[in-house]
Amino acid sequence: MQKSSSASKLDIDKQEKDRLKLDIDKQEKDRLKLDIDKQEKDRLSSQTDGRGYQLSEQYESSTGGNAVVGYLLTFVSILTVVLTFPLSLFFVIKVVQQYEKAVIFRLGEIKDLKGSGPGLFTYLPCLDEMRVIDMRTVSFDVAPQEILTKDSVTVTVDAVVYYRIRDAIWSVCNVDDVQRATRLLAQTTLRNMLGTRTLAGILSEREMIAHAMQSMLDEATDPWGVVVERVEVKDVKLPLALQRSMAAEAEADREAKAKVIAAKGELDASRALREAADIITESPAALQLRYLQTLVAVAAEKNSTILFPVPVDVFKIFAKKN
Repeated sequence: MQKSSSASKLDIDKQEKDRLKLDIDKQEKDRLKLDIDKQEKDRLSSQTDGRGYQLSEQYESSTGGNAVVGYLLTFVSILTVVLTFPLSLFFVIKVVQQYEKAVIFRLGEIKDLKGSGPGLFTYLPCLDEMRVIDMRTVSFDVAPQEILTKDSVTVTVDAVVYYRIRDAIWSVCNVDDVQRATRLLAQTTLRNMLGTRTLAGILSEREMIAHAMQSMLDEATDPWGVVVERVEVKDVKLPLALQRSMAAEAEADREAKAKVIAAKGELDASRALREAADIITESPAALQLRYLQTLVAVAAEKNSTILFPVPVDVFKIFAKKN
């Protein structure tokens, strides 16, 4: 009994040690994972421009000897500015408008990740290169595009796009010419969007097409720092032959509707005449009165002599009286 109790005690101690070891390993792994996540967040935050926009890894700062040479050249340039003061003020101080941002490259690197301006800022002519970006909303016309629709009809469509620069750094660093790139992308998007729709869909769903095109352009130009605010389809031009055929079809449709309406009018008129004939047959004198009313209406229009036959029924009436 004593041996069995000691053996069970050893097993319990062993299980307790294993459990404690597993807990320690788990805690150690969690701590290492937290450290790695923290380091990754710190690395990403160092590559952002302070507003949550992650910059590409290709825009890293210089290190080593290049940084030392950069500091040396910057010192020499500042010293030159100080020695040539106050003439150097005309070259060092720059001004940009309220609606503009200046992207400055110092020795090929971005000086300020937020951009400079608006207002006054310093500029070293020997080391800095400046690009001024207009942050206002810009509009441009999409060139007329000949598009083959889904039902094999060739149409010419043009549109207008309104966009603005959201991030000046991205518009300079991530694309060569942001305006030209946006124009070309708008043209291809318009062709791809309308090529999957029928002619009737293009003519009746302009607003829906404009919203879909805006969302596609906004998503595609987001890495360039561009926000597409509005897209409008201006005009849909049809070929002359198609216009004639559509006009002939519409005219034929209108003529068919007019004939149907005329036929319905004739039917209603014939029913009314039949009812009037039934009433007149009950009283022969009513027919004579209607005949006289017609003569009076004809004589009132023009002064003329009218010869009309006297109905035999009139003489029958006088004959009966005699």
